[in-house]
Amino acid sequence: MKKIYETDPWLEPFREVIDERHRQIAQTRAHIAGDGRLADAVNNHIYYGLHRAADGGWVFREYAPNATKIWLVGDFNNWKRTEGYRLQPVGDGNWELKLPAMFLRHGDLYKLYLEWPGGAGERIPAYVTRAVQDPETKIFSAQVWAPETPYRWKNGRPGKHPNPFIYECHIGMSSEEEKVASFDDFRRNVLPRVAKLGYDVIQIMALQEHPYYGSFGYQVSNFFALSSRFGTPEEFKALVDEAHGL
Repeated sequence: MKKIYETDPWLEPFREVIDERHRQIAQTRAHIAGDGRLADAVNNHIYYGLHRAADGGWVFREYAPNATKIWLVGDFNNWKRTEGYRLQPVGDGNWELKLPAMFLRHGDLYKLYLEWPGGAGERIPAYVTRAVQDPETKIFSAQVWAPETPYRWKNGRPGKHPNPFIYECHIGMSSEEEKVASFDDFRRNVLPRVAKLGYDVIQIMALQEHPYYGSFGYQVSNFFALSSRFGTPEEFKALVDEAHGL
């Protein structure tokens, strides 16, 4: 840090504030990553959450060091706490549940029911990759997303652009119609025009799930889930795939 004040003496009057901000950044980084790399910490969704197991079944993991009991509740058990869907503690605040393939189906809604000292309640898993909102109650739930036929990519990942020409966009606001536009709307109606204008990079705003649409996507609730109001993960993949082919 000392070098920046030598390089730019105009920062000297603000040294105390800058040093404090740097200290807070270092402290937060240590809290998140511990002794490991920050890159490993931000990829925790690869380990935690709901995943297919090697045997074709399911494995679900959650980090909840303050919990005393945890169940998976949802469409599959009528939202009741049943022994077959109870997570087991595996150490260091981690909980795990392994299930046969037939115990969960594509499209099932689910949440966690946790007990902790002094309380209990339902929670959406921290690393959920799909969350949907009930059109009547407006309540969000996690959703099993495992289509029988996975999306097949047609185009490879493009190389880096030395001088990118970036088009910033918001999927929901990309239509002239009075509605929240979808991934498919953007792919069919906007993407060709963007490419024709010469843009070679698309920066999409508000992709992560957020309960309040008017927040412009800044009030993120599920960091690893696409906003379901724009469509499904498969429809988003189709958008990305087509963009890579242009």
